Amino acid sequence: MLLLCRRDSARSFCLWASLVLLINSLQVASAALDIHWYPATATWYGSPEGDGSDGGACGYGTLVDVKPLKARVSAVSPVLFKKGQGCGECFKVKCKDKSICSRRAVTVIVTDECPGGPCGNGNTHFDLSGAAFGRMAIAGEGGSLRNRGQLQVVYRRTVCKYRGKSIGFHINEGSTNYWLSIQAQFMDGDGDVGSMHIKQANSEDWLEMTHVWGANWCFNGGPLQGPFSVKITTLTTGKSLAAKDVIPGNWSPTSTYFSRLKFLS
Repeated sequence: MLLLCRRDSARSFCLWASLVLLINSLQVASAALDIHWYPATATWYGSPEGDGSDGGACGYGTLVDVKPLKARVSAVSPVLFKKGQGCGECFKVKCKDKSICSRRAVTVIVTDECPGGPCGNGNTHFDLSGAAFGRMAIAGEGGSLRNRGQLQVVYRRTVCKYRGKSIGFHINEGSTNYWLSIQAQFMDGDGDVGSMHIKQANSEDWLEMTHVWGANWCFNGGPLQGPFSVKITTLTTGKSLAAKDVIPGNWSPTSTYFSRLKFLS
């Protein structure tokens, strides 16, 4: 929004108001890209050079074992997991010991929750894959860094990027015309889902889905008639995208249907 001022007496106020509006709009647009670093702790799990969890509490299943998620996954404490609505968010994490740690940060994607131990008591904690943990080290010191166990780290939120991938909608096992469960995959930008709606064939009504667990949402009712359009709204900035008729009328459980949508152009 641009405010135009013609009187000199009001010009300074209008310029100030214009600047405030501009700053607010930029803050909303870049909320997922945090420039501030915050303290946390980090450990690692799985095999030393492995990909971390097999599936995890977000329900991504075998996606964690293949690119682009492969070796970039992290379990996080409940304060970041957000009862599953933190699933898909991306963070930069780097360790602070300059004697063994690289200056570069590792980028990880939330795929799991670590509820106990250092993750409990309201702590901010990352339990990284062995590969991601080792990448924080200077060249050749990945094994030595892992041997230290728990590290003091800093982290910040960052945008999610999936090169060559558009947003996909996975139909969860057990879905029927009366209980439809969907998981959004490869959510770029904010990475998280704050709400999900579906629209049936030949209908103008968006039906609100319920967050079930992890990254999974469902609609209980029906009978439902495809094809379905899906609208997703991010948790962090409230941005929305709608994929028209992305799920065909002959959909089947365990299938994934890809849109042409991306939050980042």
